Amino acid sequence: MANQPLAEVFGYPIDNFSEEAKRHRRLKLCPFNNKVPSCTKDKANSPLGVCTVFDKDEEAITCPIRFRQNWTIAENACQFFFPEGTHWTSLTEVRLNEGNGKSAGNIDVVCVSYDESGHVLDFGALEVQAVYISGNIRNPFEYYLADPTTRSNFDWRRKPLYPNPDYLSSSRKRLIPQLIYKGGILNAWGKKTAVALHKNFYNTLPILPEVNREDSNLAWLIYDLVYNVEQKKYSLELERTIYTQFQPALDKVTTPEPGSMDDFIEILQDKLDEKNEDGNPPDAPTLTDVINI
Repeated sequence: MANQPLAEVFGYPIDNFSEEAKRHRRLKLCPFNNKVPSCTKDKANSPLGVCTVFDKDEEAITCPIRFRQNWTIAENACQFFFPEGTHWTSLTEVRLNEGNGKSAGNIDVVCVSYDESGHVLDFGALEVQAVYISGNIRNPFEYYLADPTTRSNFDWRRKPLYPNPDYLSSSRKRLIPQLIYKGGILNAWGKKTAVALHKNFYNTLPILPEVNREDSNLAWLIYDLVYNVEQKKYSLELERTIYTQFQPALDKVTTPEPGSMDDFIEILQDKLDEKNEDGNPPDAPTLTDVINI
């Protein structure tokens, strides 16, 4: 288990001191196909260049741009969207409108197939979801960056607001609303959607009902970060693809699994006992009293 939360900073593990790694840290560069050469996460003039954090013994991707390494996600998505041999390209941050003209948000990546004259033939949408962080990640980031050489093995465990991945908020506040609004429009159009997730994020979701690739209109591209010992850096690699139908998958991720009502009653009893410290029933009207008034 790591003593501190930083796995990758400006594209490289914090104990990588190759010339390229030092250059990226010095110039605050992004090696993962950001819209500009520099990292722009959080603040353009003071970017929070944390790509990946440690989650106990695992990694957690916290920046969506991290998924753009070598544009593997676009290649994998297009293999789902289009027949083999299709001419395709990818466009980023494409606005999607509702029927009333209001924006439903931007699609992270739109994969477009085209003919020899450059006319659009088909398209599919690729959504990329990294994980949110609870706690404070900027403090350890700035502490490390002030002196990377001597602080690559620093201990941050006793610091307040130790940062941790918040998978629940990431799915409920970001991923699910994206699928409902943007995915709902695309599904109504009869277009396919792919979702790129790190494997540890996907594993926090309920088990989705799978179908054959030919019957699928929603594919989940599950990636892992594989560490190369010689190069001292991580490589994004497709671990597996889960094929589903849009509505059954959405129903599964939006419908909570009911817990035990008996456990909830115990919670209510505990709170009631706390409120009534002397152990007597609270001095409040019963339902019968209210009806008889």
